[in-house]
Amino acid sequence: MTRLKMTAGSTFKSLHNRNYRLFFGGQLVSLIGTWMQTVALGWLVYTITKSPAQIGLITAVQFVPTLLGSIHGGLIADRFDKRKILLWTQSLLTIQAAALTILAISHMATLPVLYALAIVQGAIITVDNPTRQAFVSEMVRREELTNAVGLNSAMFNAARILGPAIGGVLIDAVGTTTCFALNTVSFLAVIGGLAAMRPAEFFRGVPVPREKGALRAGLRYAWEEPTLRLVLWMILVIGTLAMNFQVLLPVVAKAVFHGTASTYGFLSAVMGVGSLGGALVAATRAKPTVRLLALSATALGVSMLFDAVAPSLGLEMVALGLTGITSITFMATANATLQLTSRPEMRGRVMAIYMLFFLGSTPIGGPIVGWISEEWSARWGLAIGGVSCLVAALATIPVLSARWQGRRGASAVSLSASGAASGAASGAASGAASGAVEVVPAGEPAAA
Repeated sequence: MTRLKMTAGSTFKSLHNRNYRLFFGGQLVSLIGTWMQTVALGWLVYTITKSPAQIGLITAVQFVPTLLGSIHGGLIADRFDKRKILLWTQSLLTIQAAALTILAISHMATLPVLYALAIVQGAIITVDNPTRQAFVSEMVRREELTNAVGLNSAMFNAARILGPAIGGVLIDAVGTTTCFALNTVSFLAVIGGLAAMRPAEFFRGVPVPREKGALRAGLRYAWEEPTLRLVLWMILVIGTLAMNFQVLLPVVAKAVFHGTASTYGFLSAVMGVGSLGGALVAATRAKPTVRLLALSATALGVSMLFDAVAPSLGLEMVALGLTGITSITFMATANATLQLTSRPEMRGRVMAIYMLFFLGSTPIGGPIVGWISEEWSARWGLAIGGVSCLVAALATIPVLSARWQGRRGASAVSLSASGAASGAASGAASGAASGAVEVVPAGEPAAA
């Protein structure tokens, strides 16, 4: 019983902080709305065009601004008050969602209009995402950061369970417009939480002064730090070819298993259940490791290959549950590694590069995977994603090998030192017995 209490306490320890509780609760409500809108938008586009590639393209368009301006968004996060930035970005996202709702109600939500709104949303997210990622480190102590990152992942995936499931039911019952309207209202929760925070309780670093070369300095720092470079490369590969479930799952639901919007919603929800479990496990870890990063990337690759060959809807759900566990374990480990490795004054820019590689890779990977799914099958899209995870995991081998060799060398040095110390002690004892050697206390000079 005591052990269970300690485990629960370690899993949710970051929530003792009032500011983080407000952030957590507001984001949970808002993300449920966002996932409802994501499901509704994907279904609306597929209904209009009957093309999986168009789902990939509208997802890609949303992240084009991330490709162009993500590093600038990270610099803004390093330079200004993160809470105030988030109040602005969340307010603008509310306006964007309200515009989508009004256009849908008035039957003006054509494909070009949806593309335009996706670009606007992407431009706002370019600043919002790195700021929100870096803001976590200001709400909790350093020793709680890994836990907070894990809880953020759990929050995200709790929303991914509820949002698509609710969205799929609402689309079948009343259409996509209701999902857009509920998402608009959901932003009020996160805005209210940010407004209610106590700035005096933040753990803020020193803001970065305005100076030339700040963007280049952030890029150079991320490239020259070996751990950051490794993690970011893995994110780039996996984000481009594996993390395209918004493109693949509608096609898996409708074209592979001949289902409805509810089927799509439940496939997303099952994956979310697995992700929630993986996130809670990640939250209990005191510190991320490269070994865990390698293992989670490998497991993600294997589970996606299982997704690709599952012969029935029931087995597909099992496979997607495993994919949810492994994907969020990988992402939470990568996120925590970047935040703990980065210097505070560089964290916003490093997280901007992280978001650029993870989200900004979608404009490249989304259309590719969508085209593969259209020409052959969504199963091939899943298989290519699985192979990319295994390739990314291979990049950790030199690092793990070097650390293993280093530990072997350290062990050899330790044993050698232990043997030398033992020999010296034996000689000292023998000399003392014969009166030939004087034992000198540490810190005192030997007698002349």
